[in-house]
Amino acid sequence: MAGRFFLAAAAFAAAVTSLPAPESVEATTFEYNGTSDDNTPASSALAVPVTVPVQSYGGARASSYRHGSAWLPFGASMNPRLSQEATNGRSPLGTFHAPKYPHWVSGDGTPLPQGRPWGPRTCGNTDPYKDPPHTGMTRYYDFHVTKQIVSPDGVNRSAIVINGAFPGPTIEANWGDWIEVVVHNDMQEGTSLHWHGLLQKETPWFDGVPSVQQCPIAPGSTLTYRFRADLYGSSWYHSHFSAQAAGGLFGSMIIHGPTDNAQYDEDLGPVLISDWYHSDYFDLVEQTMAPASAGLPPPFSNNNLINGKMNYPCQANDTTCTPNAGVARFAFETGKKYRLRLINAGAEALQKFSIDNHKMTVIAHDFVPVNPYDADVITLGVGQRADIVVTATGKSTDAVWMRSTISLKCSLSDGISPEAVAAIYYQNANTSAIPNTTTAVTQAELDFCGNDPLTKATSYFSITPDPNPDVTQNLDITFQSNGTHNLWYMNNSTFRGDYNDPVLLETNLGKTDYEPDWNVLNFGTNKSVRIVIYNHFAFGGHPMHLHGHNMFVLQEGYGKWDGSVVNAHNPQRRDVHFMQPAQSPTVPSYFVLQMDMDNPGVWPLHCHIAWHVSAGLYVNILENPKKIQQLQIPSTMAQTCRDWATWTGGNVVEQIDSGL
Repeated sequence: MAGRFFLAAAAFAAAVTSLPAPESVEATTFEYNGTSDDNTPASSALAVPVTVPVQSYGGARASSYRHGSAWLPFGASMNPRLSQEATNGRSPLGTFHAPKYPHWVSGDGTPLPQGRPWGPRTCGNTDPYKDPPHTGMTRYYDFHVTKQIVSPDGVNRSAIVINGAFPGPTIEANWGDWIEVVVHNDMQEGTSLHWHGLLQKETPWFDGVPSVQQCPIAPGSTLTYRFRADLYGSSWYHSHFSAQAAGGLFGSMIIHGPTDNAQYDEDLGPVLISDWYHSDYFDLVEQTMAPASAGLPPPFSNNNLINGKMNYPCQANDTTCTPNAGVARFAFETGKKYRLRLINAGAEALQKFSIDNHKMTVIAHDFVPVNPYDADVITLGVGQRADIVVTATGKSTDAVWMRSTISLKCSLSDGISPEAVAAIYYQNANTSAIPNTTTAVTQAELDFCGNDPLTKATSYFSITPDPNPDVTQNLDITFQSNGTHNLWYMNNSTFRGDYNDPVLLETNLGKTDYEPDWNVLNFGTNKSVRIVIYNHFAFGGHPMHLHGHNMFVLQEGYGKWDGSVVNAHNPQRRDVHFMQPAQSPTVPSYFVLQMDMDNPGVWPLHCHIAWHVSAGLYVNILENPKKIQQLQIPSTMAQTCRDWATWTGGNVVEQIDSGL
């Protein structure tokens, strides 16, 4: 097949550096199915994105609203003008009626081992990848996916909702439980759901990525996902079908587990942070995938939401916009400690989260408990999470702002409303009053396009990665022209999936010869793999997400990696790392990840910016194809493909992007 090559790691020269290999010759082989045999970026082909001027803060009618206070019209109170049903459907998030969460989900009365569902396991004494609990419990959910008019910020638009709610229902389970979700597709387009951050070690076919592990769920069809809560902490689920997540198809996941690295009084649950667009997701994909000759910029977000809520400075004569729709609210009691589960569930924006006059203590990154550290601002790329503990140090009558700000230097906002706010009211505060607090976050902190330094967060359970991995692979990210369109490339190969032909199912049948634009990196039976990613794009960073693993983040920087590792005996682990922009077209940024190859499957490695993955910034990590051939994949996966084939036999699928 064109573009296909097979190399021993020892001979992979510029693209692969092979370190001392185990005795097995097979373990040092590497196979790449891509559209190019050369990963050197072609500088003459590098493209520059179209830019547009950022609009003034608040837009043309900014003078009609109070700046810095949720775009409230002068004379208005904090009482919202729209009902919760109008803004968010059946979702309780952002209201005083939102649930608070226990330390674990109660069972059926069966005595718990050592008083907890996960028994004697703690954050500090248990390797979660080798010794997860098996509780024998299943948590059941039934999801109906459909479209509905909502007004999260007062602007009416069609969104994709689950059970009539935006954001979708929160999934709650204990570490070691099974989770079973019946998904009914009630739309007239395909869909799927990905369970972000879970390893899927026993169920790699339920990772939820169409063209990779499954065919899309056809309109009118149903798929039952069943998987184990194999890690614990905070995360989210979202569609992986094109950019449907940007249209509202997402919700939070809470997996209760040990908390010996932090103490708190109440768990207030998810704080979903998401940039928001007033256009339909498919229109934004069309904008992203337009020919370069059209001269269109990438999509710019119009607002920013906390738990699906915010106000918007409605412009003159806009009958689709209601001012003071209502912001999210939280309740504090003086002296208590609260756990907040921060989740960047957006499409593109790098978020800067803070709470006026309050310190935050970080206790987890993604699904990994960390040694607690204090922070004034939390930086989250798309897909990243941070669990924090906040001590309520205010007076009983205080009202303060919670904020999440889109960095205009690092992200694409139209500039009118880049900062989301939510109101925190102490126990005796007037809940109609407008908080008058101010932020202490500096402009320098907002302008920094990266996560906290790798030296700042160390994993609570220490794991040392293999210092001599079997294979080291370089990947170069570029934005370049294919002659008609500007697309994203990894090693000069842009991705496009085939909804009718998932890679995992093909591999299960014995196929190892893939289409070039499936971007398959076949690491065979290697036991440890290191990947050095170089970003040659100077106009923005990339939240790089690896499915099926918590990756070790060994180092980051600019230029060429010098081989150094931060905290070599216990480097940071997480499933998304925000990769900084290049310093210039000739000085790339880089970050180095490593993974233990202990989870046979086909695992996406991609940028989590919707418009980047739509335009091809994606590779498939093929892990141990021989063991994949031995998997007993349930017949529901083949039936899902048959249902999809039947539907597509009579309907045209508008797959104008990569499919993801």
